[in-house]
Amino acid sequence: MTARYRIPKSALTVVYNQTGQVLVMQRNDDPEFWQSVTGTLEPDEKPRDTAMREVFEETGIDIAKRGYRLQDCQQVNTYEIRDMWKHRYPPNTPFNTEYVFAVEVADNEVVTLTEHSAYVWLDKTAAMQKVWSETNRQAIELYVPDAM
Repeated sequence: MTARYRIPKSALTVVYNQTGQVLVMQRNDDPEFWQSVTGTLEPDEKPRDTAMREVFEETGIDIAKRGYRLQDCQQVNTYEIRDMWKHRYPPNTPFNTEYVFAVEVADNEVVTLTEHSAYVWLDKTAAMQKVWSETNRQAIELYVPDAM
């Protein structure tokens, strides 16, 4: 049996509500690692489809069904894969390509976690301080509107 490696491409989706609070979730495998929704592209899957799927899988929020508008931020990041995760990718794969999206949801949107230990809704500044990765911080800064 051949090992199935992840494709080194992912979608990062910043989820925020109408009052500008950002959803930030704690990873199961690293309690210090807080992040927005993120996930690996499946074979033959477009980044937008990955973003929609991952938001649903990780939070229970069905973007299409709820009538939310997924914003393709037209930003692509490249970052080095953490050593602890390199075994998930083909040998000698040092970098991941990340496609950035954002979606505004209702203030009362219900979140049902399936892949994370905890979640919080934080204001933009606090969310930027809480997330682990620089690309996640940058996405929150650029694509979450400032509170009125």
